[in-house]
Amino acid sequence: MPHWISRALSWLTAAIVGAVFGVAATIAHGFTVGPVPLGMIIGAIACGALLISLRALTYDRWAALFGGIGMLVLIVLISQRGPGGSVIVPDSPLGRIWLYVVAGLVLLVVAWPDFSRLRASAAADGARIGS
Repeated sequence: MPHWISRALSWLTAAIVGAVFGVAATIAHGFTVGPVPLGMIIGAIACGALLISLRALTYDRWAALFGGIGMLVLIVLISQRGPGGSVIVPDSPLGRIWLYVVAGLVLLVVAWPDFSRLRASAAADGARIGS
């Protein structure tokens, strides 16, 4: 299988898995225990863990980006008024914060620098200086 096909399939899989995590966390984000938004905290941890694992296991920021896009697309999609008039994510401060938290997580994980290249270049520089 050509390299670009396997990468495209991994991006598609990341988007689907991100969409599933996004829907599950969005449904749970409104759960509060007293004043603590426990569902939002657990959902943010789960979505962040998925994005970090996509980035770390594939060594590809594009996989994390597609996973995040899948999350955000489904969050926005289910935030709309449904055919029966129901809304899963109400237009409330908690709903807006949830959307911004997920977008911030995606931005943070995708934009995080790749330190492995810095270590490799530092090792090469050290080997050059030592010889």
